Amino acid sequence: MLSIKRNILLNPGPSTTTDTVKYAQVVPDICPREKEFGSLMEGLRKDLVKIVHGDTQKYTSVLFCGSGTINIDVCMNSLLPEGKKVMIINNGAYSTRAVEVCQYYGLPHIDLRFPVDQIPDMTVIEETLKNNPDIALVHTTHNETGTGILNPIRKIGALVHRYGAVFTVDTTSTYAMRPIHIEEDNIDFCMASAQKGLMSFTGLSFVVGNRKIIEESADYPKRSYYCNLFLQYDYFQKTGEMHFTPPVQTIYATLQALKEYWHEGEQAKWARHTRVFHAINDGLDELGFRQVIKPQWRAGLVSSAVYPDDPNWDFDKIHDYCYERGFTIYPGKISTTNTFRLCALGAIDKADIEEFFKVFKKALQSVHVAIPVRYGD
Repeated sequence: MLSIKRNILLNPGPSTTTDTVKYAQVVPDICPREKEFGSLMEGLRKDLVKIVHGDTQKYTSVLFCGSGTINIDVCMNSLLPEGKKVMIINNGAYSTRAVEVCQYYGLPHIDLRFPVDQIPDMTVIEETLKNNPDIALVHTTHNETGTGILNPIRKIGALVHRYGAVFTVDTTSTYAMRPIHIEEDNIDFCMASAQKGLMSFTGLSFVVGNRKIIEESADYPKRSYYCNLFLQYDYFQKTGEMHFTPPVQTIYATLQALKEYWHEGEQAKWARHTRVFHAINDGLDELGFRQVIKPQWRAGLVSSAVYPDDPNWDFDKIHDYCYERGFTIYPGKISTTNTFRLCALGAIDKADIEEFFKVFKKALQSVHVAIPVRYGD
């Protein structure tokens, strides 16, 4: 094997990968319509359900070629019956994206907004469900990656089901990292992409959800051709193939990533991500950085640090200093506060974070930012 430079990606995906996952893409050329390739996808689809502890008779996974946003598009446009509305529980950038999907399709919806640094209010959620019996679909994000807040999906899902609606959850930044039990967490549909928790590559996204609801959606209005959940599911059922050309090399890489996922184990993998997260928080605390989200509300995967009040602070220069030395940091996604993010994703461990903070401290010193960093109030 050739030696590949290892970069530590602290952005919220794509994540740092193992060399074995990288090399899994180097395979003989194959037509994706061959039965051999179809059998690979069948095993992949079952594994994706098992990761969230789903019964493969009740739940299935449906693959799409695209980034994680395609999953939101698919669920919003495919799972809403005629004459009904969507409610989005919105406390961040990625729930806002679901609102934007509804706006673009012209879907009747309620944008139930909460502050980005606060847990959604269950009383308000229940009151809205009670006052709007035409809500058939409720959507939220598990870990709002823009801030790192963890939404209480199990409690929300129980409320949603009490009022007879379907519950979809964007688990893009928790799937295959923070343990998820699709049934116990009251989730009807969750979703993710290969380049996040699975530590594979971009181009493959998937929705894991209830077969019965997918089959019922065959009679719902058809709002998209490429992004219709039932159409893709039905094609898999009939042929074992994706309706349209799959990302072949990414699927091979993802099969290898799944082998490595099962080898590491769910609990051990989550423990590793937790070690990384604690190391990130310890490093930020030592340098004096404030974070947006209270410790008890953090998902354990994303730290969102507030820019210090220092005239010498320059995110781009600090980013470039770190990038040149093999570490990637990422800007924040909060419109009202200037932040940057450090994420505990990928094939990294505590020692990588300790090395990062040595570089990061030198980056701050290189632009003459005071350490510990300062805030005006």
